[in-house]
Amino acid sequence: MRRHLSVPVAVAVLAAAVPALTGSSPATARSGDAAPGHARSKPLVIAHRAGTADAPENTLVAIRTSLRAGADGQWLSVQATRDGVPVLYRPTDLSSLTDGSGAVADHRLRDLAPLNAGYHFKDERGGYPYRARPVRIPTLAAALDAVPAGKQVYLDLKQAPARHVVDAVTRVLDEKRAWGRVRLYSTDAEVTGLLAKDPRARVAESRDATRQRLAGVALERACKSTPPAGSWAGFELKRQVTLQEKFTLGTGESAVTAQLWTRESVDCFRSADKGRPKSRTPIVMLGINTPQDLRTATRLGATAVLVDSPRQMIRDRHDH
Repeated sequence: MRRHLSVPVAVAVLAAAVPALTGSSPATARSGDAAPGHARSKPLVIAHRAGTADAPENTLVAIRTSLRAGADGQWLSVQATRDGVPVLYRPTDLSSLTDGSGAVADHRLRDLAPLNAGYHFKDERGGYPYRARPVRIPTLAAALDAVPAGKQVYLDLKQAPARHVVDAVTRVLDEKRAWGRVRLYSTDAEVTGLLAKDPRARVAESRDATRQRLAGVALERACKSTPPAGSWAGFELKRQVTLQEKFTLGTGESAVTAQLWTRESVDCFRSADKGRPKSRTPIVMLGINTPQDLRTATRLGATAVLVDSPRQMIRDRHDH
């Protein structure tokens, strides 16, 4: 998705994720090209949607596949059913990934039970391997049971209204006593705000705040603020945006690929942590799917990276 950058008269304004992450990467080799003051150990590899390129996303099959590949953690998309049960699913309509249709929130859990979450998954040859062996939409509770202790778990809440999904997730985290295991994220500022009210929640700062801070460093060369104490930040390493310039007689637009995470922006986000290396602000870089981007994220000192294919990226990480 492309975002817009507005630049009126050379003043750039952008228009449009923890408490310390624990655990260590299976490969802790040092990267010799890191800048002074930046972490040299390789970032944790987190399976995006449990590894959406390797298996049907947000399923127990994908979780197990990524764990076998050596993933350090899971990034899981969560919505809540009509009867208030949080399940792993990302798109707004069930027809996008399953043989069903409609919104998750319009169905009870028992309505989702027959659906095949791998119905549209294609393998490398273009076939549909899971149509003959269906996989189900898992509950959040089942997913938490499938991830071993010591592995990272990120929950990306994907639903509106915010209160419905926040309350559903809160109940499961209470029942599973899992608050200490998870990091919470949402692109919806209302979801983030509700989560942040619970002192047990380890929640990313709002995406809007992260975006605005990155824009300030990239376009205005200014570090005007740092994330709140105890929060973390998550944003794409690179982002397709539209640069919009306003003139007296109209506007001009240019499509660009912006890399907003730079040494300057990482330093800005962590500038309040100087002298406290053990409590530095965790930074999760999204969209890391090439060896080059993995090297860039490592050099910049990312705490963790989101990858679509843990199988491929972990192999590349060992090779480099």
